[in-house]
Amino acid sequence: MAMHKAPISIATVFGTRPEAIKLLPLIRCLARDDRFRLRVAATGQHREMLREIWEPFGIRSDVDLGIMVPGQTLNDIVCRAMPRLDELYLREKPDFVLVQGDTTSAFCAALAAFHRRIPVGHVEAGLRSFDPLHPYPEESNRRMLTSVAHLHFAPTLGASRNLRSEGVPRKRITVTGNTVVDALLLALDEDVAASLGGATDGKNGEECGVSRAARFPWGQRRAVLVTLHRREAWESKTEKGEGSVLDGILLGIRRAAERHRDVDFIYPVHLNPKVQQAAHRALGDTANVKLLEPLPYLRFVRVMAQSSAIVSDSGGVQEEAPSLGIPVLVVRKTTERPEGVSCGANQLVGTDPDRIENALSDVLDRYPVHPAAPIPRPNPFGDGRASLRIVQALLHLFGRADAPDEFSGLRRNPPLLLENASP
Repeated sequence: MAMHKAPISIATVFGTRPEAIKLLPLIRCLARDDRFRLRVAATGQHREMLREIWEPFGIRSDVDLGIMVPGQTLNDIVCRAMPRLDELYLREKPDFVLVQGDTTSAFCAALAAFHRRIPVGHVEAGLRSFDPLHPYPEESNRRMLTSVAHLHFAPTLGASRNLRSEGVPRKRITVTGNTVVDALLLALDEDVAASLGGATDGKNGEECGVSRAARFPWGQRRAVLVTLHRREAWESKTEKGEGSVLDGILLGIRRAAERHRDVDFIYPVHLNPKVQQAAHRALGDTANVKLLEPLPYLRFVRVMAQSSAIVSDSGGVQEEAPSLGIPVLVVRKTTERPEGVSCGANQLVGTDPDRIENALSDVLDRYPVHPAAPIPRPNPFGDGRASLRIVQALLHLFGRADAPDEFSGLRRNPPLLLENASP
């Protein structure tokens, strides 16, 4: 008679909105599998944002560590997070800890587990810009996290190569694709889309929950989506010393908006006070710029799908937009997601106002109408099965399944190519 095996105890720790989005599909998979006992701990950094992301899917955190205080520094996060994480691990005694991405709280969660000799799995491992100040502090966080992780869930073959070049054994790496693609496809699911007023055409995911009518709420006007939040943008000065890097980026967007009065610029502004102040100062009186509160994730996905172009410094948007066929202008000096640039889905334009204005105007001039594209499109960052691969890799670690097949990148035609963007 076979002995019943106790569930594998998994703790996952997260703090920010991007982490919540990228962990959402993985947590759903683990919570529905009785081979696991899952405990979800939130650091409390973006509490309201996390609630609006998870509640539509029936998920909530089990523990709120409550580390957030107004005006906290990165060192404050470390000092407040470490003892509370240590208490969590002592109380819960997890067999394994999962963290995602590159935040300071993710690194703290991994380090505290390492100190307790609890193996750590790093979701989205191996991303590298090779510049410790861009993005800051994420590049250094993920390098340090690699040093204490036991399993590395690399989203792409390139990320896996980065890990191997740093001496991580191949047997500790699983190329999974990025869970953000899973989250995007989940948000475009028929049931979810129906709650937003969308509809499917019943053709195996073509349009995938977003009807053509639902994708054009602006009438005949096109829309550009803007997302900006990076710390190095609002903390750093321009090369000429004329305001912050963020001020320069916003100036380029303003000029492009003034050149294209027939286009709406939709900007859900990050809640950080410095970002809020800069955005309203630069764009508040521009007639065709709409400054909004941060959007719930499901609504944000819908706006992405409706856009003609996206201007962003977000890593997640670089990974999501190829599935929607929407070109992204990346307003950063470097990107640790080169696959999107290599296949032509994204364009790295830097932070110079003139270059941003010209690049955005060029895209808008070449797209007189919304690009017609079935949704979802092939995506170099994932195929929607990353969470399933991670679950199987965990079961394999504990001797309960074979190793998963790995994500191998694009196998069909790539997303909408910027270099072939003539109408």
